[in-house]
Amino acid sequence: MNDPRRVSSRANPSFKALRTVIDDPRRQGRALVDGIHLVATCIDRGITVAQLLVSESGQQNMEIAALLQRAAGVDCMLLRDSLFREIAGVGTPTGIAAVIQIPPVPAGEISGDAVLLDAVQDAGNVGAILRTAAAAGVRDVLLGPGCAGAWTPRVLRAGQGAHFSLAIREQVDLAAALASCAGTSIATVARGGESLYALNLSGPMAWLVGNEGAGLSAKLVAAATVRATIPLAGCSESLNVAAATAVCLFEASRQRGAR
Repeated sequence: MNDPRRVSSRANPSFKALRTVIDDPRRQGRALVDGIHLVATCIDRGITVAQLLVSESGQQNMEIAALLQRAAGVDCMLLRDSLFREIAGVGTPTGIAAVIQIPPVPAGEISGDAVLLDAVQDAGNVGAILRTAAAAGVRDVLLGPGCAGAWTPRVLRAGQGAHFSLAIREQVDLAAALASCAGTSIATVARGGESLYALNLSGPMAWLVGNEGAGLSAKLVAAATVRATIPLAGCSESLNVAAATAVCLFEASRQRGAR
């Protein structure tokens, strides 16, 4: 690792450049990942690390020291603790972060299962859905307009490395994208659909998942082949969108494992 450059002022041009990455990662082509686990995941997966960021107190952490040794030749910035907290966006950061190159948008048609998100606004929900998709073996995730940015720090933190197992497309016309998705398109709706557990989920599925409050747009519900509802106890109205997506994807996984 090169000797770190010390930064102790918000007026420093390098610090200002970090803010632009955080505020608009897709436009910059770079994203900020925070924490020992995510930085290690990037190094392990061969993701291009453009810059490492370390807090003054983080230098004392043995795991961080080991990561810095593994990243020989990567530009490193040493930040005052208060500046690092501002960049990390959490009250008690571990002390290391990385600026990475966002992987290119995948080309070609979608094969196999896919998850399509319609205006899912909460960063924690988007990150949790990405993490669930990766765990369920789904490769393609498409985010329509109105979704939280996939490469923003909060979504990356919630995804816990799932991004690097997925083909992620953002700002997608979801109705048009359905034409290139193989198999059955399923609109997940809170009520009025077929029971999820009565459906045959053995083939490729394109799962349409809607906004936290409004659900799926009427246009996407109409475009889907099937409407699916998760049966709930009588006292419950609905599930959190990330929880509902997990139920759907792992019900499909269960059915396939049983065949």
